[in-house]
Amino acid sequence: MIIVMKKEATDLNVESVVTNLENLGLSAHVSKGETLTIIGIIGDKTLLRDKNFELMGGVDKLVPVTESYKLSNRMFHGEPTVVDVGGIPVGGGHFVIMAGPCAVESLEQLMHSANAVKDAGAQILRGGAFKPRTSPYSFQGLEEEGLKYMKTAREETGLKIVCEVTSERSVELAVKYVDILQIGARNMQNFELLKDVGRTKLPVLLKRGLSSTIEEWLNAAEYVMSEGNGNVIFCERGIRTFETSTRNTLDISAVPTIREKSHLPIIIDPSHASGQRHCIAPLSKAGIAVGADGLMIEVHPDPPRALSDGPQSLDPEDFRVLCGELRALAEVLGKAWAAPSSKY
Repeated sequence: MIIVMKKEATDLNVESVVTNLENLGLSAHVSKGETLTIIGIIGDKTLLRDKNFELMGGVDKLVPVTESYKLSNRMFHGEPTVVDVGGIPVGGGHFVIMAGPCAVESLEQLMHSANAVKDAGAQILRGGAFKPRTSPYSFQGLEEEGLKYMKTAREETGLKIVCEVTSERSVELAVKYVDILQIGARNMQNFELLKDVGRTKLPVLLKRGLSSTIEEWLNAAEYVMSEGNGNVIFCERGIRTFETSTRNTLDISAVPTIREKSHLPIIIDPSHASGQRHCIAPLSKAGIAVGADGLMIEVHPDPPRALSDGPQSLDPEDFRVLCGELRALAEVLGKAWAAPSSKY
C-alpha cells in the first residue's frame, strides 16, 4: 500500500501521516519527488482496517501495491535512484564502466589492469578476491591479500573498487577495503548474505541469478533494502537457457523491464553473459542502446594466461578501442559519461 500526498501537502501533513502509521506498528518509507510525495507502507496491512487515512490533511489517495517487493518498487519511489559511489554517480542519466580482471592474481597484474582501464575511461575497478568456482580445485582467490592489492590500486589511481563477497567472513573483510560489495549470481538468493551486505550500508551490486526471474531478482534487492540500505545496483549477466553457443544468454529485455518495475539503476555484464571475447563489444553497445546505466567488463593484461575467465576478457588495447566507441554512442544517446572521482 502507498499513500499519495497532494501537491500542496506540507511537511507537517507528511509527518502526521508517518506518525499515525508508526503508532499502528507499521513502517513508513517517504519518497519526495519533484511534484509528488509518496509514503510507502511496510508491514501488516490489516492494521489499516477502519483507519481513514484518506481523510487526513494533505492525503490524496491510497493505492494498493500487489507485488511482494516494496522498497525496490517504482511505486514506492517515483524518481530514479542515483547511487553515489564515492563521488561516482550510478543511474540518473550517467554512464559508468566497471572494468578489470575476473580475479586478482598479483599486485603487478592488478596495477597493470587498473592503469589500463583508467586510461581508457573506466571509473570503477573490478577484481575478484573471493572466487566461488564450480570446481573446488580451481583458483579460489587471494582473499584479504587481494583486497589489500585493490586498496593500493585505488590509492594510486583514484578508481573506486568493487569486489564480490561470498560469506559473512568475506563481508567483514571487504568492508575495510572496497567501495561496492558485489553479490554474485550464485548467491543472489543467499538471503542471510543479502541481509549482511544490507547492514553495511555500502553500495551493493546485485547480479541476477543463473535461472532467476525478474521478480525473484527484485525480491533479492528487497532483502538488502529491508536492512536500511537503498544503495542497490542491478547487474544483468545473462541467464541459463537451452543455448550452448554462448556461456549464458544475455536478457537485454531485463533493462527496460527493471526500468518499468523499479527505480534502482541497472548495468550489464557482457563478459559473463557471453563467455566469449568477440561478443563483448556488440553486447556492450546493445546495453548502452537499450538504456543500461553502465557496464561491467573483464579486462586482463594477458588474457591467455589469466587464472580465471581468460576467454571472456579483453586485453587493454581492445578495451581502449571499445571505450572510444561507447563514448561516441553515449553522446548520441544523451548519456553523461561519469568522470573519475577526485576522492581517493
